[in-house]
Amino acid sequence: MKQLILVFLCLVISLATWSQPRFVPDADIIKVGEIMFQRPKIVTFGFINKGNQPLILREVHPSCGCLAVDYPQEPIAAGERAQIRVIFDAGILGTFYKDVEILTNASDKPVYLALQGCVVTEVHDFSGEYPIDLGNVRMETNYLEFDDVNKGDHPVAELRLVNTERTVYHPELMHLPPYLTAENIPESIPAGQEGIIRLTLNSEELPMLGLNQTSIYLARYMGDKIGEANEILISAVLLPDFSQMGDDQKEKAPKLVVSEHNVDMGSLGPKQKKTVVVTLRNEGLSPLHIRQVQVFNKAISVSLSNRTLQPGKSSKLKITALAQYLKSGKNRPRVLLISDDPEHAKEIINIEVEE
Repeated sequence: MKQLILVFLCLVISLATWSQPRFVPDADIIKVGEIMFQRPKIVTFGFINKGNQPLILREVHPSCGCLAVDYPQEPIAAGERAQIRVIFDAGILGTFYKDVEILTNASDKPVYLALQGCVVTEVHDFSGEYPIDLGNVRMETNYLEFDDVNKGDHPVAELRLVNTERTVYHPELMHLPPYLTAENIPESIPAGQEGIIRLTLNSEELPMLGLNQTSIYLARYMGDKIGEANEILISAVLLPDFSQMGDDQKEKAPKLVVSEHNVDMGSLGPKQKKTVVVTLRNEGLSPLHIRQVQVFNKAISVSLSNRTLQPGKSSKLKITALAQYLKSGKNRPRVLLISDDPEHAKEIINIEVEE
C-alpha cells in the first residue's frame, strides 16, 4: 500500500512539473554598441512560451530609473511569442550594463535580461545598432513584419538606417508593391546621420488571406540593381473577417485544435532533412476549412492530408525542414494556418532547427 501511495505521489509531482508554462527569451543580453548621448534607445526582447500552460508576467523591474519597460499584461498562450520593450534614456556618457528582472508564473526564480553598450557624443561604430552592412549605408534589419492585419487597417513599420559615407544619401526603395507606400524621414540623410523609411501597409490592396510576402530593395546609389545584398523581406498576415457572424453562428462554429505549437527538430547536417507530423483536429460543431497553410521560411515545406475536417475529425500536417536553406532565410521558421474558426483563425507553429 505504501509503495502505491509513493508511486501515486511521484506521478502527481511529475505531472505538475510537466504541465506548466516556460519562459524562453530569444537572447539573455542584447549588445547595442554605441548610442548617442540623450537619444533614448528602444530595445525589444522577444520571448516564447515553450510550456503547455499560459504564461503570466507578474512583475518586471528595471535595474534603474534610466529604464522604462512595457510588457504584456495578458497571459501568453502555449506556443505564442511576445515582447518586452525596454527604453534606455542614454542620459549618462560611458559604458553601461543594465538589466531587467522578470517574475513569471513559470518559476519562483526571476529571469534577468540585459542590455549593454556605450553612450557617446559622436557615434563611430554603427555595427551594434545597424548590423546589416550595404557598404555606404547600414540598416537595423532587412526583414519587416505586419502581423494580424484586418481589412481596412493601415499599420506602419519603420526601417531605420544610417549613412556611413561622407556625402548626402537619398534612400530609394525599388520594387515597392501596390499595398506599400514609403516616406523618407528626412528626405535625404546627411553624412554620418541616421534616418527612417516609414512604410505604411494598405491592407485593402493585399492580394490574399494569410501570409503575403514580397521583397523590396534599397538602392545604395543612383542606378543600383536588385540583389540578395540589398533585399528587404516584407511579410503581412491578413486575417479573415468574422465581424458579421452572430453569437448563434459562433456557438456552432468549427474549432481548430493543434496538437503542437512548438516543434524542435534538433540539429541537422548540411544536406539533411527531417519531417515531423502535427495533428489538426476539429472540436467544433460544423465543418472546419483550412484556408491557408503557409511557411515564413523557405527551409520549411508542408503538406496537409485533408483541408476540410468534419466535427471530431483530424488531419495530419507534415512539416519538413531542409538544412541547406536555413542560412539563406531572413525570418524565423514558422508555419501559418488560416482557418474559418472565429476563435483561432490564425495559428502559428514555431519550428526550432539548427544546422
